[in-house]
Amino acid sequence: MSITIRTFIAVEIGPMDELVKYEDDITSTGAEVKLVEPENIHITLKFLGDTPEKMVNDILEIIRESCSGIKPFKLEFQDVGAFPNTNYIKILWVGMKDHEPLEGLAKDLNSKLIKLGFPAEKRGFKPHITLGRVKSRKNKQALKELVIKNKDRNFGVLNVGSVCLKKSVLSPSGPTYSTLDKIELK
Repeated sequence: MSITIRTFIAVEIGPMDELVKYEDDITSTGAEVKLVEPENIHITLKFLGDTPEKMVNDILEIIRESCSGIKPFKLEFQDVGAFPNTNYIKILWVGMKDHEPLEGLAKDLNSKLIKLGFPAEKRGFKPHITLGRVKSRKNKQALKELVIKNKDRNFGVLNVGSVCLKKSVLSPSGPTYSTLDKIELK
């Protein structure tokens, strides 16, 4: 029997002061939002889902190939928004400027992972950080106003120096992430 694990490829962000402050602002609206814990904040490059454990080494080899020749780069986090939109908020996100290296990496990973049987992204890569998922319509207007007020907010700069293969274990209290391996950019 094949053992599967839930996996995704990501750039780790972790607790940045301005992101943590914005999560506090979200909480202060009284809206029912399941926030991503600051230490778990990341950018998903490719969600793989249930993955046969025996494929992990092949996936890591593809990540190494995709990262080959990419030098560390900076990402500036700016702008906030909501999916699908501010009138019907399901997911709260933070965007970024100058994300071309990230987009190129995600596109390369996506095309190479197809040969392992992972489906191509239907909507393409939309670089963002998911900060929270809205659980109800409670205090929706206050949440909408906060998003609009912070539309152009700057959250700081991150030096991206690695890409990780992450494992996600779901539980009633939310997902727990662990790093299976980290590939350094050189």
